[in-house]
Amino acid sequence: MTRISLRMKIFIFSFILVVFSVMTSGWLMILNISTAFEKELGARAIAIARTVAQLPDIKTNVGKNGGAKIIQPMAERVRLATNVDYIVVFDMDRIRYSHPSESKLGTPFEGGDELPSLSEHEYISKAQGVLGYAIRAFVPIMNAEGVKQVGVVTVGIMSPTLQSLILEYQKDMFISLFWGLLIGLIGSFFIANHLKKQTLNLEPYEIARLVEERSSMMQSMDIGILATDDKGNITFMNRLAIQYTNFFGESINISELFPETWLGKQFSISKEVVYRPLLCRKVMYLVKIYPINVNGRPAGSLIMMTDRKEANMLAEELTGIKTLVDALRSQNHEYMNKLHSIAGLIQLERSDEALSMIVDEISDEQTVIQFLKDHISDYSVLGLLLGKRSRAKELGISLIINEKSCLLEVINGFSSGDLVTVIGNLLDNAMEACLIREQRIVHLLLQGNATFLYIEVRDNGSGLPEEAEKIFEYGYSTKQKEGRGIGLALVKQIVESNKGKISAKTEPDGGTIFSIKVGEGIDNE
Repeated sequence: MTRISLRMKIFIFSFILVVFSVMTSGWLMILNISTAFEKELGARAIAIARTVAQLPDIKTNVGKNGGAKIIQPMAERVRLATNVDYIVVFDMDRIRYSHPSESKLGTPFEGGDELPSLSEHEYISKAQGVLGYAIRAFVPIMNAEGVKQVGVVTVGIMSPTLQSLILEYQKDMFISLFWGLLIGLIGSFFIANHLKKQTLNLEPYEIARLVEERSSMMQSMDIGILATDDKGNITFMNRLAIQYTNFFGESINISELFPETWLGKQFSISKEVVYRPLLCRKVMYLVKIYPINVNGRPAGSLIMMTDRKEANMLAEELTGIKTLVDALRSQNHEYMNKLHSIAGLIQLERSDEALSMIVDEISDEQTVIQFLKDHISDYSVLGLLLGKRSRAKELGISLIINEKSCLLEVINGFSSGDLVTVIGNLLDNAMEACLIREQRIVHLLLQGNATFLYIEVRDNGSGLPEEAEKIFEYGYSTKQKEGRGIGLALVKQIVESNKGKISAKTEPDGGTIFSIKVGEGIDNE
């Protein structure tokens, strides 16, 4: 099936519209002209009738025998002089005393609209007369004393018909129609070209198909997508975004949809945000915001919401693999050194010392592993601590896990991946900070259940930098290396998204204490 282009549709619609408009305007113009003519003719007719009614010979002879001989010539002279169609004078018995057709003299006036004039009323009437459709003026004739009505003067002017007016003005109508069509077609051409440019030269059906395809794509994506205008009003939400926010209305502002979150309070259409946690309906999401610019001007934002559960599943898998690799690498390096020491002792025939070293190593490792297994319920966190402990040994750091540490459950709102991210980043920073010391020590206290979490990490490094308030900002780092300055910022976002608090301070003798507290219930003193 061949589709009609947008330009052709505009041409056709413009042609029909212009023709209809011109014809309607012409018809209204003819009606207005006809009405104006009738008013003008009526005023002219009544003026002539008044003049005739005041003639002395008319007043004297109307209603008398032989009066028509005097009244008829006078009426005809006035008719010819004023170029009206007829002047009829009749008495109170409606007997005609003048008429353009002399055969009508002496016959009754039968117009049907003359009765009010017999009661001294002066008026204009529009009716069908003997000579055709006419505008007629009725003026009473009073006697010489002006106290008694003796007759009526009727002046009639034939009214032009609509057909005659159309024939008279058809040339003007055709010229108007021609110019209207020409201007309409030229205007429609420019409008069509302008619309084509505005729609990127796409036809309406192509635009509709494109919108449907884009909408289907957005709806089928496995992340929540919201679009806003330049004022922050939401203009689009896909099915997952509706499911995440539980909003089914037509229009709402982003500040009203997320009133108690950073997105509702700090949202800006010109600011880009990458993977910032957002708590919505007691579920944690990762949010990305991309500004939308049209012709160099801000037009809104695209907001993408990812369920943290899915991201955490991947993070936990990757973290577990990384932790396992780090632990195996560190243990391999550590055990190779110890194997070399044992082999040397055996070669020196000091077997008792070699056996003692083996027993001490096995006993120490079993004690630590058993403690962690008894006090740490989450295997991801347990694996992390074992891996960090091996890494610390490799770096010559004493990683001391406080004997009060106990993680019964992962606190509500957190996931295993969140805990791994928080603890891992704090331990990495602490171990890196104490590398400047000869004796390197890192302390960890971890306590938590379903409603409470407390984490404390201490190191004996050099303490916080002068700009301590910036350590939680994205991209800030005292090490000028690419990719640094993200860990602590991520830790702060995770903690604050769950309404927790994070603090850092420098100890008097050097070193730093990082503490995190979420919820209430466990005494960490």
